[in-house]
Amino acid sequence: MIKAPELILPGGDLERVQIAFEYGADAVYVGLNKYSLRKAEVRFDLAEISEAISYAHKLNKRLFVTFNIFAHNEHLKDLESDIKKVSSFSPDAFIISDPGVFAIAQRVIPKIPIHLSTQANTVNIESVKFWKKNGVKRIVLARELSLDEIKQIHKSVPEMELEIFVHGAMCISYSGRCLLSSYMSGRSANLGKCAQPCRWEYKMYLEEKMRPGQFHQIEESESGTNIMGSKDLRLIRHLPEILDSGVTGLKIEGRNKSEYYLATTARAYKEALLLIKNGEYREKDKKNLEIELEKLNHREYTTGFIFNDAKLGETSDNRNQKNSWEYVGIIVDKNNIITVKNKLIVGDIIEILTPSELHQEEILGLSDMNNHGLNEINPGTKNQKAVVKLSRLYPINSILRKKL
Repeated sequence: MIKAPELILPGGDLERVQIAFEYGADAVYVGLNKYSLRKAEVRFDLAEISEAISYAHKLNKRLFVTFNIFAHNEHLKDLESDIKKVSSFSPDAFIISDPGVFAIAQRVIPKIPIHLSTQANTVNIESVKFWKKNGVKRIVLARELSLDEIKQIHKSVPEMELEIFVHGAMCISYSGRCLLSSYMSGRSANLGKCAQPCRWEYKMYLEEKMRPGQFHQIEESESGTNIMGSKDLRLIRHLPEILDSGVTGLKIEGRNKSEYYLATTARAYKEALLLIKNGEYREKDKKNLEIELEKLNHREYTTGFIFNDAKLGETSDNRNQKNSWEYVGIIVDKNNIITVKNKLIVGDIIEILTPSELHQEEILGLSDMNNHGLNEINPGTKNQKAVVKLSRLYPINSILRKKL
């Protein structure tokens, strides 16, 4: 029997924090907008950080707060006071990458654990020893490490908690430290403003030195040449080997992702961990959970560097994600009242995801909030509500999806 590590999910706002915990997360990482590397998607102020921490602790779970930008001098003005304010809410750890931010945190909140962000590019035993000596509690290892290297680090520094990413989008730059966005759009990826130029579709040309002005196009597909857009990471099949390496935390990427993404990934990885803990993680379970993760919008999946496979070609064929299922609603109140996310039609066959079960249903009827019957409904305005008639009532935060 292998001891299951922490399953750590992202939270872009309070609603998504609650969904992540309800569907199986042991811990969630959040951040204030101005100190996060997902600035556009993070919607937290100090009061909401406090509420998220209280919510986690009521569940006997943990909440980590990111201060993982690479700070410029202009950010230092408010940084110390903001760290102090967040620390007063008793988060379970700060996630930091910048040595200057790390020094400030150590000085002003020495009792709160510090986790070193993957942005710090920790890839060797001596670096782990250095950070341990300087007070880091846990290191989120660089994604460029292989499983053998992770084992070597754990064997050499067994006291250090180690965490790795197991699922989600990957950055083609070294551990996410990218200059491309700054060069091409003036928006720094290292300050949370990434424009994702690695996902853009490029048309590439060759110009021979002795023939200036004669350009020869290089094409990989009709959409252009995609040389920088990485595939998405998925390691659910390989969790037994990963747990055997000594990692403490399994992390899922995606603070910009929907409630559907969080519910699906949290539930799948939690189920895998429980099966492994009970010695029951069989081939059919692996296949079923991989099929479940195929129902998300995603690029082609990869195991990344964990088995040294990245050299085989880990860039995605194009910018567009695979999309075989659609998130159509989430139950937000009793009597199967939903927030509409995509078009629903009476007669649609849908799947309903709850934290513990998966159901198939036919939509027997639809009505608006004024009890007017409808044949179909679209999202329309933000937070469009509708009542869905099903064979039974489902709990709040159940997820509705349908096959495209």
